[in-house]
Amino acid sequence: MKLGDGVEQAIHSVAMLAGLSDGGVLSAAAIAEFHGVSVSYLLKHLQALSGAGILETLPGPKGGYRLAKAPAAISLLDIVLAVEGPAPAFRCNEIRQRGPNPVPDRFFAKPCNISAAMLRAERVYRAELAKTSVADLITELTALDDGTIAARGCAFLDIHERKAVR
Repeated sequence: MKLGDGVEQAIHSVAMLAGLSDGGVLSAAAIAEFHGVSVSYLLKHLQALSGAGILETLPGPKGGYRLAKAPAAISLLDIVLAVEGPAPAFRCNEIRQRGPNPVPDRFFAKPCNISAAMLRAERVYRAELAKTSVADLITELTALDDGTIAARGCAFLDIHERKAVR
Protein backbone atom coordinates (compact mmCIF):
# COMPACT_ATOMS: atom_id res chain seq x y z
CA MET A 1 0.00 0.00 0.00
CA LYS A 2 1.35 3.40 -0.93
CA LEU A 3 -0.02 6.58 0.53
CA GLY A 4 0.55 9.85 -1.26
CA ASP A 5 3.16 12.39 -0.16
CA GLY A 6 0.29 14.56 1.03
CA VAL A 7 -0.33 12.22 3.96
CA GLU A 8 3.19 12.69 5.29
CA GLN A 9 2.99 16.43 4.79
CA ALA A 10 -0.41 16.60 6.47
CA ILE A 11 0.69 14.61 9.53
CA HIS A 12 3.84 16.72 9.98
CA SER A 13 1.84 19.92 9.50
CA VAL A 14 -0.76 18.94 12.08
CA ALA A 15 1.98 17.97 14.54
CA MET A 16 3.68 21.31 13.96
CA LEU A 17 0.46 23.24 14.48
CA ALA A 18 0.05 21.45 17.81
CA GLY A 19 3.01 23.51 19.03
CA LEU A 20 1.37 26.89 18.48
CA SER A 21 0.61 29.14 21.41
CA ASP A 22 -3.01 29.81 22.30
CA GLY A 23 -4.49 31.93 19.53
CA GLY A 24 -1.49 31.50 17.25
CA VAL A 25 -1.66 30.58 13.56
CA LEU A 26 0.83 29.69 10.85
CA SER A 27 0.54 30.52 7.18
CA ALA A 28 0.65 27.76 4.60
CA ALA A 29 3.81 29.37 3.24
CA ALA A 30 5.53 29.11 6.64
CA ILE A 31 4.51 25.47 7.09
CA ALA A 32 5.73 24.65 3.58
CA GLU A 33 9.01 26.49 4.20
CA PHE A 34 9.67 24.57 7.43
CA HIS A 35 9.15 21.23 5.71
CA GLY A 36 10.78 22.18 2.40
CA VAL A 37 7.70 21.35 0.32
CA SER A 38 5.62 23.06 -2.34
CA VAL A 39 3.18 25.62 -0.95
CA SER A 40 0.56 24.90 -3.62
CA TYR A 41 0.67 21.14 -3.01
CA LEU A 42 0.58 21.55 0.78
CA LEU A 43 -2.26 24.08 0.53
CA LYS A 44 -4.47 21.46 -1.10
CA HIS A 45 -3.95 19.16 1.88
CA LEU A 46 -4.37 21.90 4.46
CA GLN A 47 -7.71 22.73 2.85
CA ALA A 48 -8.73 19.06 3.04
CA LEU A 49 -7.78 19.02 6.74
CA SER A 50 -9.85 22.17 7.27
CA GLY A 51 -12.79 20.62 5.46
CA ALA A 52 -12.55 17.57 7.72
CA GLY A 53 -12.66 19.76 10.84
CA ILE A 54 -9.07 18.99 11.85
CA LEU A 55 -7.76 22.49 11.15
CA GLU A 56 -9.31 25.89 11.55
CA THR A 57 -8.59 28.48 8.86
CA LEU A 58 -8.39 32.16 9.65
CA PRO A 59 -8.58 34.36 6.54
CA GLY A 60 -6.75 37.60 5.92
CA PRO A 61 -3.20 38.91 5.99
CA LYS A 62 -2.74 37.89 9.64
CA GLY A 63 -4.57 34.61 9.08
CA GLY A 64 -3.37 31.07 8.75
CA TYR A 65 -4.00 27.64 10.16
CA ARG A 66 -4.34 26.17 13.63
CA LEU A 67 -5.79 23.00 15.10
CA ALA A 68 -9.56 22.90 15.37
CA LYS A 69 -9.38 20.37 18.20
CA ALA A 70 -6.92 19.05 20.73
CA PRO A 71 -4.01 16.87 19.49
CA ALA A 72 -5.35 13.96 21.56
CA ALA A 73 -8.63 14.15 19.61
CA ILE A 74 -6.94 13.89 16.18
CA SER A 75 -5.98 10.39 15.06
CA LEU A 76 -3.69 9.44 12.23
CA LEU A 77 -6.74 7.84 10.60
CA ASP A 78 -8.55 11.20 10.71
CA ILE A 79 -5.66 12.78 8.81
CA VAL A 80 -5.31 9.95 6.29
CA LEU A 81 -9.05 9.97 5.54
CA ALA A 82 -9.05 13.75 5.15
CA VAL A 83 -6.21 13.63 2.61
CA GLU A 84 -6.81 10.33 0.81
CA GLY A 85 -10.59 10.02 1.19
CA PRO A 86 -12.61 7.19 2.70
CA ALA A 87 -12.43 4.69 -0.17
CA PRO A 88 -10.53 1.48 0.61
CA ALA A 89 -7.00 1.21 -0.76
CA PHE A 90 -7.84 -2.05 -2.54
CA ARG A 91 -10.69 -2.00 -5.03
CA CYS A 92 -11.78 -5.33 -6.43
CA ASN A 93 -12.74 -5.13 -10.10
CA GLU A 94 -13.88 -8.78 -10.25
CA ILE A 95 -11.30 -9.74 -12.85
CA ARG A 96 -11.97 -13.36 -11.90
CA GLN A 97 -15.13 -13.08 -14.00
CA ARG A 98 -13.29 -11.94 -17.14
CA GLY A 99 -11.26 -13.64 -19.79
CA PRO A 100 -11.92 -16.61 -22.03
CA ASN A 101 -13.78 -19.64 -20.76
CA PRO A 102 -15.48 -18.04 -17.72
CA VAL A 103 -16.64 -20.39 -14.99
CA PRO A 104 -20.34 -20.57 -14.05
CA ASP A 105 -21.89 -17.70 -12.06
CA ARG A 106 -22.45 -19.97 -9.03
CA PHE A 107 -18.73 -19.56 -8.20
CA PHE A 108 -19.25 -15.83 -7.79
CA ALA A 109 -22.03 -15.93 -5.20
CA LYS A 110 -19.56 -14.94 -2.47
CA PRO A 111 -17.20 -11.97 -2.62
CA CYS A 112 -13.78 -12.68 -4.05
CA ASN A 113 -11.59 -14.22 -1.34
CA ILE A 114 -8.71 -11.97 -2.40
CA SER A 115 -10.89 -8.91 -1.94
CA ALA A 116 -12.09 -10.19 1.43
CA ALA A 117 -8.51 -10.74 2.62
CA MET A 118 -7.45 -7.28 1.47
CA LEU A 119 -10.41 -5.64 3.21
CA ARG A 120 -9.61 -7.52 6.45
CA ALA A 121 -6.07 -6.15 6.25
CA GLU A 122 -7.40 -2.65 5.63
CA ARG A 123 -9.61 -2.86 8.73
CA VAL A 124 -6.54 -3.76 10.84
CA TYR A 125 -4.50 -0.97 9.25
CA ARG A 126 -7.24 1.60 9.86
CA ALA A 127 -7.78 0.40 13.43
CA GLU A 128 -4.08 0.90 14.16
CA LEU A 129 -4.13 4.41 12.69
CA ALA A 130 -7.25 5.21 14.71
CA LYS A 131 -5.44 4.22 17.94
CA THR A 132 -2.61 6.70 17.39
CA SER A 133 -3.26 10.37 18.08
CA VAL A 134 -1.18 13.41 17.25
CA ALA A 135 -0.64 13.78 21.01
CA ASP A 136 0.82 10.25 21.04
CA LEU A 137 3.27 11.20 18.29
CA ILE A 138 4.34 14.31 20.19
CA THR A 139 4.84 12.29 23.39
CA GLU A 140 6.98 9.74 21.54
CA LEU A 141 9.06 12.48 19.90
CA THR A 142 9.54 14.31 23.19
CA ALA A 143 10.87 11.12 24.79
CA LEU A 144 13.46 10.75 22.01
CA ASP A 145 14.46 14.40 21.70
CA ASP A 146 17.51 15.74 23.52
CA GLY A 147 16.14 19.24 22.96
CA THR A 148 17.52 19.69 19.44
CA ILE A 149 14.24 19.04 17.64
CA ALA A 150 12.22 21.17 20.06
CA ALA A 151 14.71 24.04 19.75
CA ARG A 152 14.47 23.95 15.94
CA GLY A 153 10.67 24.06 16.03
CA CYS A 154 10.51 26.75 18.71
CA ALA A 155 13.00 28.97 16.88
CA PHE A 156 10.93 28.69 13.70
CA LEU A 157 7.65 29.39 15.51
CA ASP A 158 9.18 32.41 17.27
CA ILE A 159 9.76 33.97 13.85
CA HIS A 160 6.70 32.78 11.89
CA GLU A 161 3.82 32.32 14.31
CA ARG A 162 1.12 34.94 13.90
CA LYS A 163 -0.80 35.90 16.98
CA ALA A 164 -4.50 35.87 16.26
CA VAL A 165 -7.52 36.16 18.49
CA ARG A 166 -9.52 33.03 19.27
